[in-house]
Amino acid sequence: MRIGVVTFPGTLDDRDAARAVKYAGAEAVSLWHGDADLKGVDAVILPGGFSYGDYLRCGAISSFAPVMTEIIAQANKGMPVLGICNGFQVLCEAHLLPGALTRNHELHFLCRDQTLKIENTTSAWTTNFTKGQEIVIPLKNGEGSFQCDDETLKALEDSNRIIARYVGENPNGSRNLIAGITNERGNVVGLMPHPEHAIDSLTGPTTDGLPFFTSVLSALVGK
Repeated sequence: MRIGVVTFPGTLDDRDAARAVKYAGAEAVSLWHGDADLKGVDAVILPGGFSYGDYLRCGAISSFAPVMTEIIAQANKGMPVLGICNGFQVLCEAHLLPGALTRNHELHFLCRDQTLKIENTTSAWTTNFTKGQEIVIPLKNGEGSFQCDDETLKALEDSNRIIARYVGENPNGSRNLIAGITNERGNVVGLMPHPEHAIDSLTGPTTDGLPFFTSVLSALVGK
């Protein structure tokens, strides 16, 4: 399996995401923001960072990058896409996911190991978890507060599209402690914390992030 990892100007975590793909047993393929060619990949990861310097709004400029034209088209056909942190912001700006990520409620950048509760195990990126499983992976963001209107929130809750919630105190003011969501089809997932930083006990707090990357391989094999 070949998993594309996109690099935008200002991306920080593309190498970490590529490393996680390799740990999961797939081939990581570098994708450039200015090139609409997806190189025949089976899935795509939009990694964390500060794409285009977070100018205008986080992820706003990136959503119009040439590579996103093809990613949007393929995501709408069912290709698995994972947006991590800034990648989550890009997915919302590209309207592949609803809602928006806004400034943390205390207006500070935060960086810490965060406990999450997995709520949905049917998406392409979460099948290797168990429902209710608690995991610990790093969280680092300044604009990670997931916000949406009441109607959208109800739709997300009623259709089991919440991927994960924060456990304990709300770190950034997200509605209903939401840390990640999926689209209706389950192939597009946005996650604010960073599973790619928790795949090796030598360099991360846990290896709890690895199932996000093995899950998509299982989903692709099962197609």
